[in-house]
Amino acid sequence: MRDYYEILNVDKNSSENDIKKAYRKVAMKYHPDKNQNNKEAEDKFKEAAEAYSILSDENKKARYDQFGHAGVNDGFGGGGSSGFSNMDVNDIFGSFSDIFGGGDIFGRSGSRRKSYDGGDLKITIDLTLEEILSGTAKTIKIKRWEKTNKEPTKCSKCSGSGEMRFVQRSFLGQVVNVKPCSACSGGGYIGGREQKTAKIKIDIPTGVSEGNYMTLEGEGDRSMKDGRNGDLVVYFREISHELFFRSNNDIYIDCWIDYPDAVMGTEIKVPTLDGFVKMKVPEGINNGQLLRLKNKGIAELNRHKSGDQYIRVNINTPTKVNNKIKSLLEELKLNLDSDAKFKRFNNV
Repeated sequence: MRDYYEILNVDKNSSENDIKKAYRKVAMKYHPDKNQNNKEAEDKFKEAAEAYSILSDENKKARYDQFGHAGVNDGFGGGGSSGFSNMDVNDIFGSFSDIFGGGDIFGRSGSRRKSYDGGDLKITIDLTLEEILSGTAKTIKIKRWEKTNKEPTKCSKCSGSGEMRFVQRSFLGQVVNVKPCSACSGGGYIGGREQKTAKIKIDIPTGVSEGNYMTLEGEGDRSMKDGRNGDLVVYFREISHELFFRSNNDIYIDCWIDYPDAVMGTEIKVPTLDGFVKMKVPEGINNGQLLRLKNKGIAELNRHKSGDQYIRVNINTPTKVNNKIKSLLEELKLNLDSDAKFKRFNNV
């Protein structure tokens, strides 16, 4: 079994909030909805849940810090990983609802559904940095269940509940696992619906990022017996940009200038996500130095604050020079302190 701190990429001195944030990051990466039919991702999702269950509990964390996995095995019925590896992912969602309840960018959280309510649908939308910067509207097509003129009949396997229940032992003790009925796919009723294609317009606000999602209430599968229509959960995936790199709400870009411009300073036109901006390069700039364009990054989601754009300045070193340039460089060298200087290597 891997080290719990390694799984969540935290250290022993991390705060409770840091551990929660780290777990949410790993859990969202390997979330079953984003990695459908991926057994490896599901295992990592369960592994992260187990690590969080220990490190988020003060007493369990103390035992783990002192004795390692042996110090927490008793709580798992004889095996540190068995409790979660055999656990249904829906039970994990229920156990850590405070973690998974805050992902919706509008703060919505799910409520328990009746068996004949329409099911929720999920879709992922790709967004460019330009679309994220300004916000955008997308019209998408989805297939969902729509009602027909025929009356649905109650499922005989689950008696209309839409659920099949069985008891399982886990680190939480005796847990009742609930799974959708395989005969009616959790609907409780059979028939009375058919799949149709629907067009839906989605207004996407500025500043979203990968891992955010929004819930469109009532845009999922239609109820079959006058219940509540399902929701459409829209996940966002950021497309890698060919020029710009995003880190949180800041944007980074590389720039190359010639040596004379680095010595004497110059003015350059810098590409940004919404056009070009003139910027002064100060004289005597060093290779690799960062310059900042304030508020030229991505706006924070649901806030009136923007990140910045950073330009890393690189100095061109010519590989081929003619005789005239070579003569000028030789003259320049005579007028400069050309002795090599050394400093302690800083391995950061």
